[in-house]
Formats: sequence, C-alpha cells, structure tokens
Amino acid sequence: MRRNIEFGKKIKMVLVDDNFDHLMGIRELVGMEGKFEVIATATNANVAINLVKKYQPDVVLMDINMPEKDGLTAISEIERLNLGTKIIALTGYDDPDLIFRAMKIGAKGYILKTMASAQLIYAIEEVVQGKVYLPSGLSSRFFEYFQKTFKEDKTNITGKENLLQYLTQREEEVLGLLTQGVTYKGVASQLFISETTVKTHVNNIFQKLQVNDRTQAVLYAINNGFMNRKKLKIAI
Repeated sequence: MRRNIEFGKKIKMVLVDDNFDHLMGIRELVGMEGKFEVIATATNANVAINLVKKYQPDVVLMDINMPEKDGLTAISEIERLNLGTKIIALTGYDDPDLIFRAMKIGAKGYILKTMASAQLIYAIEEVVQGKVYLPSGLSSRFFEYFQKTFKEDKTNITGKENLLQYLTQREEEVLGLLTQGVTYKGVASQLFISETTVKTHVNNIFQKLQVNDRTQAVLYAINNGFMNRKKLKIAI
C-alpha cells in the first residue's frame, strides 16, 4: 500500500535502536526539524513492531543489529502489515550483502550510524518523497555486488537440474527462514537448535545448491520456485 503524506503535515516517525544513548541522540536530532514528529521509540524489535501497529507511522528508522529479534526480521514483519510505512535500515556495517538483504525485504533506505546529521535528515526526506536512499559510497558497492551475485547465480542454475530436491526437510526449513532475512541466531531460536547446528545445515545447503554464500542460496531458492511451495511444517 502506497501512502501519500499531506503537504505541510508533520512526518510521523518511530525510531528503533538497542543503544539507548544513540537512540536519544537521533531523537533529539530529528526533533530539531519542524517537519518531523517522533511519536515513539523502542530499543528492541518486538516493541517496535507493536508500536508500528498502534501508531502506523510514516517512517521507521530500524537498527539492524539487535538482540533477540534482529532488524531484518522486524522489517519483514512490518512489511507484511502492509501499512505503507517506509523503513530505513540503520547500521554500523557497510556490508553489501547486508544492504542487499535489507533492500530485498522492503527497506527503502540504508544509512550508517556514523553519517553526519545533515545526511541523516536528507536520507529521511528522500525516502519520504518515494525515493530509495543509499549513501554514494555504498550505492556503487551495492550495485556491483548485486550484479556480480546475479550473474554468478544465473550461471550456476542455467541448464542444470533443480538442486532443491536434494535438501533434507530440516535444510528446507533453514533455507525458508534464510529467505525471510532471519539471522543464524534467529533460525536457531525458531527451530530450537544451536547456532552451530544451523551453520552446519547452512554449509550443507551451500554444497547441495553449489553456491558460495547466503545471498546466492536465497537467490537460487527464489529463482527455482522454492517460494511457491506449500508452507513447510517445522519439525520440533
């Protein structure tokens, strides 16, 4: 659902960051801009999701690296609410794979915690106007990574049988969660297994699908109809 913001109306925001001091700093910074209204803040993802349901903000600034439930999972859950809320991923990592995953599941912007205040305000304004924002230094790296990953994945799958058939049920369950942007820690929590076991399953998935990393595995799954399968029953 696309949401139009009325001219002259303040932009309602929810800010999410597990670092309370940083969260308050952003709140103060955003609050200095007359066009923005911070209606709520949260230091964990579950609270943030409930706040979004309650207030239906125009913009959410979402920290990616948080305990319990990570920001990528939260972005996916907020997107499924279909409220038209625009989400900007906030992180300290300039990792192209992380950018790819965040943008793929619905983030409209990706900003670093080290960005200058003027850049942060500009990023929010760009996303509010319906644009996608990436810092110039990250955008080129992101598109290079995207093109490289897409080409490698296309080469791997062309003319080959569907390798998904060789996955065990547990490996399918793990892959299903990875396609949703869930972290290894999150997968371990949802499947009631250790993170070490998750990594073992992931390595097996990589070998069976003949890919080198998580992003390639997810792309392979999507391109080969994995998402069209019936919802997998999680084995406890």
